[in-house]
Amino acid sequence: MHRVGVLALDGVLPFELAITSRIFGAARDAAGEPLYSVTTCSLDGGPVRTDADYELTVGHDAGVLSAVDTVVIAPTHRLGPVKEDGRLPDALRAALDAVRCGTRIVAICTSTYVLAAAGLLDGRPATTHWREAERLQRMFPRVRVDPDVLFVDDGDVLTSAGAAAGIDLCLHLVRRDHGCEVANEVARSCVVPPWREGGQAQYVRRPVPSPTTSGTAPTRAWVLERLAEPVSLAEMAAHARVSVRTFTRHFRDEVGTSPGQWLIQQRVERARQLLETTDWPIDRIADSAGFGTGTSLRQHLQAALGVSPQAYRRTFHTAPADSTAAADRGKPAPHMDPAA
Repeated sequence: MHRVGVLALDGVLPFELAITSRIFGAARDAAGEPLYSVTTCSLDGGPVRTDADYELTVGHDAGVLSAVDTVVIAPTHRLGPVKEDGRLPDALRAALDAVRCGTRIVAICTSTYVLAAAGLLDGRPATTHWREAERLQRMFPRVRVDPDVLFVDDGDVLTSAGAAAGIDLCLHLVRRDHGCEVANEVARSCVVPPWREGGQAQYVRRPVPSPTTSGTAPTRAWVLERLAEPVSLAEMAAHARVSVRTFTRHFRDEVGTSPGQWLIQQRVERARQLLETTDWPIDRIADSAGFGTGTSLRQHLQAALGVSPQAYRRTFHTAPADSTAAADRGKPAPHMDPAA
């Protein structure tokens, strides 16, 4: 079982603190057994003040972080424990220094400041809440801050944007560890979108469409039912009954990326599900996902994940009882919009 340790610091944001145990705690194997154990701690094992009107009782001190596989640092408002000169309190630095080499470390929202102050992000890409990105870059110029994305996966160190982007990051980790089928089941259990690509833009940096604007969600659902078919931008705009220019603008406002980029993301996700749940040949999967040829699928999967279809299948494939039924299960449900 993969062990996850969550560090709660004084002033912790309760919503973001709860994300880790909620997402990882919902991950189960085929027999219904938990895939992760989650332990929450404070620096000294004592109660933790939140930014709300209550404290949390935490039964463990930071010593547990030296014996886990993944460390998650929950955020506080703004700098939290990080001093204005970029230094960490001695107790927090000691807790991080005790984490074993090779342990995966995750920072949600403003806890990216903690990793930056510890020197763990020097020369590495990272993100945080868009309101804090400029300040983070100014305080820690050696960090390659990307203010526009939902999360950044840099292997053993991962960072996310604010609030619900922590959900996206934790789902991404479940998907990375155990594949799409487990991650999608966790998403269904928690009633959240199963997949938002990390490079998707943080919505808050873009203007919110006015209530009178025609939304693109119905067209996105229409496209998801036709991933195997060629779908042009003009056809999407025609379905939405607006011009191509208007559709593209509304789409970017709502989704944070272009229609073409979004369509490729959905086709990659479809191909991943089929690679995991069927024994279909690569060319058949490519055709079902809308890539047309195995060569095209290989190029897009390599660009998105850095692996070939065969390598991905070797890592995540589970033999289905019925390949056709498994493929149907892998198809996004009409009411679920992975990019919502």
